[in-house]
Amino acid sequence: MWGMPTPDRPKPARPQARATPPPLPGAVQPRPPIAGLQPAAEKPPDKPSYLKFAFANPYNLALVGGSLAAAVLTFNPLIALAGLGLEAIWLVNADNALLRRFVWDPKFERIRQAAEAAELSARIHSLNDWDRTRVENLVARQTDINRLAAQNPSFTGDLLRSELRKTDRLVEAFVDLALTSGRYEAYLASVDLPALDADRDRLERDVKLRKDDDPQLDLLKRNLAIILKRQDKMREIRRYLDLARGQLDLLENSFQLIADQIVTMQSPQALSGQLDELLDGVESIRQTAREADALLEA
Repeated sequence: MWGMPTPDRPKPARPQARATPPPLPGAVQPRPPIAGLQPAAEKPPDKPSYLKFAFANPYNLALVGGSLAAAVLTFNPLIALAGLGLEAIWLVNADNALLRRFVWDPKFERIRQAAEAAELSARIHSLNDWDRTRVENLVARQTDINRLAAQNPSFTGDLLRSELRKTDRLVEAFVDLALTSGRYEAYLASVDLPALDADRDRLERDVKLRKDDDPQLDLLKRNLAIILKRQDKMREIRRYLDLARGQLDLLENSFQLIADQIVTMQSPQALSGQLDELLDGVESIRQTAREADALLEA
């Protein structure tokens, strides 16, 4: 960034059919969640269990265990009864509004964010080296945007947090697009396209040579229809890949532009317009992917 030296990025093995993206300038140190977290064992529930939080609290477990241990050691059941009574009162009031606001909800949010970061990390590690390095560059640029936005006095805290959350959604969308593109590229690589063209030419020729009363004509036409349908699928996949790869390039370039501009932005609205436009573009590409998937399943 501004006056800072630019470290060299590792260059991943590049797929043969893919254009080389321009290197991103500036400090490109990925955030720790990308490299360090492991996939979550299970997805956290949609809503927190306040009773579970209250019971599993280490202080609560220590007090309950201590009272029971003291009752055993002193042969005094009253200590155990007193401890269990206090425990019942504590659990009954676990859903207290103050506890929810200042203790349980922040704890659940940390759990949820950690699970999402671990899931994102697992998806990133499933990418090929080329796309994984692109994601790491994008995340590094996102870190620059967050840092520079926090230093801009025109950005208030609440508005800034609201807008910067959109960059998280864009990073996730980048990973989704890269994963889907990789899946479609692998599918295309598995199809012998020249053989498919040769089959179509042969069947079209045979259909023209057959007479209307030929018993094999109907079978030839049905086979030709299947070949044409497969070719339609190939064209749809290629169309999606062109759009998706172009959108990936746009996200990279836009993050770089925002990092260049954000120091002089006068309000979060200027940032919001660019991020919203990128989100709209991503959703359009996702709709194209859904249509391509539906075509593949047909």
